[in-house]
Amino acid sequence: MTLVAVVAHSGKTLGGGLVELREVLAEQGYPDPLWFEVAKSSKAPKAARRAFAKGAEVVFVWGGDGSVQRCIDALAGSTAVIAILPAGTANLLATNLGVPKDLHEAVRIGLSGERRALDTGSVNGEHFAVMAGAGFDALMIKDADGGMKDRVGRVAYFWTGARNLSARRVKATIDVDGKRFFKGSASCVLVGNVSKILGGIEAFTGARPDDGLLELGVVTAKNPAQWTRTLGRVAVGQGEKSKFVEVARGTRFRIRFDRPFPYELDGGARPAVKKLRIKVHPASIKICVPADDANPPPG
Repeated sequence: MTLVAVVAHSGKTLGGGLVELREVLAEQGYPDPLWFEVAKSSKAPKAARRAFAKGAEVVFVWGGDGSVQRCIDALAGSTAVIAILPAGTANLLATNLGVPKDLHEAVRIGLSGERRALDTGSVNGEHFAVMAGAGFDALMIKDADGGMKDRVGRVAYFWTGARNLSARRVKATIDVDGKRFFKGSASCVLVGNVSKILGGIEAFTGARPDDGLLELGVVTAKNPAQWTRTLGRVAVGQGEKSKFVEVARGTRFRIRFDRPFPYELDGGARPAVKKLRIKVHPASIKICVPADDANPPPG
């Protein structure tokens, strides 16, 4: 029998909570999984590594994108399989992969779904599965993480996003696969491994997490009026047509800023830096996804 482990962010909720998760797993023949509860997503990597060291073949991750990202970073390149239990606010990776916010169905997918090898990206050595961003989106996420997100959910992102539309831009130099791509003032730099971001908006049309490539978008909007025009284009899947957006795709990105700039990984804020080295790691993690041969690989 497959050895199953659970790494759970105890502050997150889905369905009837962790009590119901134990019941559902027991009903499926797993009454005594390896069990690790953490109070913060930053504690998840240690738990994930311990689970794998004890022989876990499938690691259920209960939490939001931050917890999932931390576990992916810990297990990328190993033979472990991650099953997502989307108990967070945005659940961007689960949404892109078709894993529903339904406890019974998410467990079923983890136990009997397809185990698909997906790419990850890395920023300065730390893996991500959805996106990495510097500037506007990082400021939005950092402000929402101050407790607002727990109180009002996704609305927090829209509130803090509006508050940062006039944030000061930074001078950036960006190389894609060794060639100069951009040099100028930027308000946001976003690198995506999947197509959809917050709210189900398709920011990177045609992006796939299994094509060995990452998508890059640079936003140069400098005020609320320009941001409104840009976001309007993005909302209808035409972000690349905005005069304030430049896009590229590749396997390696080198980004330099003229001052420390905040960044984020899969919705988790990170300290400001002046340099980002980003690269793709093809087929570096296995994720449980719905088994449906009629559907194409996730986007």
